[in-house]
Amino acid sequence: MTGPLHGLRVLDLTQVLSGPFCTMLLADMGADVLKIEPPSGDVARSWGPHPTTAQESEESSYGGYFASINRNKRSACLDLRTPEGVTEFMRLVDSADVLVENFRVGVMDRFGLSYETLHERNPRLVYASIRGFGDPRTGLSPYSEAPAFDIIAQAMAGLMSITGEDVAHPMKVGPGIGDIFPAVLLATGILAAVRHVEKGGEGQFVDVGMYDSILSLAERVVYQHSITGVSPEPQGNTHPLLCPYGLIRTSDGIVAVASPTDNHWRALCEVMGKPELGQDRRFETNVDRVANSAEVYREVEAWSQNFSSTEVVAALQGKVPCGRVNNASDIASDPHVKARNMIVHVPHPSGVHIAIAGSPIKFSASTSSTFTRAPLLNEHAPVFLEPQTI
Repeated sequence: MTGPLHGLRVLDLTQVLSGPFCTMLLADMGADVLKIEPPSGDVARSWGPHPTTAQESEESSYGGYFASINRNKRSACLDLRTPEGVTEFMRLVDSADVLVENFRVGVMDRFGLSYETLHERNPRLVYASIRGFGDPRTGLSPYSEAPAFDIIAQAMAGLMSITGEDVAHPMKVGPGIGDIFPAVLLATGILAAVRHVEKGGEGQFVDVGMYDSILSLAERVVYQHSITGVSPEPQGNTHPLLCPYGLIRTSDGIVAVASPTDNHWRALCEVMGKPELGQDRRFETNVDRVANSAEVYREVEAWSQNFSSTEVVAALQGKVPCGRVNNASDIASDPHVKARNMIVHVPHPSGVHIAIAGSPIKFSASTSSTFTRAPLLNEHAPVFLEPQTI
């Protein structure tokens, strides 16, 4: 691997989504990520869909879920429940820069691999964890030992309370954001801690809680409640503080439009052929438009429903922020996605190539030009476990 993190050695003890997404980000930027799996492998290896062929069965390969977030990594198995596995792991810790794990509270301690133990062995090691409710070392939550998944974090941290059509129908966000956003934050924290080491400091414990992360993502619920004394509620695809800022119907579909500033609103009115609405006292400022949002959307849709989605976007583009509501097929054919290399094709052990999402982090120099496929279970053990090599 090449990239700005080339030379950074990461021991990856994570499984499923949150931890692997974090270490994928590091690997995409050039870190040498060594995925250490139990003999049975990451449980997500079996999750589909599977591009099965005669050359490879589902059992000996992996599905799309694992393929997408474990690219650019190597794999070897160690059984940390055995003294031999722990001894081998300790040797790897000696030359590692970062360790990432997403076990429940106390699991690593029971292996004899607590942060304190590993810090004593390698004071430069950055030890990073994702847990549902954080680690007691940085703040003891009453839920600290409870398991958590994406939907739990979305529910408890307030995201679902403002997502959906109304209070009676809270809605989870489609992607596993309760896992993915904590992963992004942990990668950020890791790089800050690595920088601290490079400036002469010691390694430290970096802790991200899923609940905490989603609360920070849903930040407006906090200040709205603080200022108004009222808990904000779902309101579909519009915005409680900005207008127009939502979805509008066209003759053949739906388009997203954002005109929250007064200049954007006046530009939208010009395109609609109704410049007088830009000076209408009911709609003159954003505060006015929020107070009269139903009328605003009626006026906009009275125009937009006369045209196709393509025509509406063409009319607004360059003047007013807008975009089609794309599905996966639309995205696959979008020239932006091709230009930005946001869909990449990697080989699968079955003999076919599969498409996965590319890296959104771009650099003008020291970039990684190619992606390697996710590893087979224990694929790199012969090299991985050589003395002095990780």
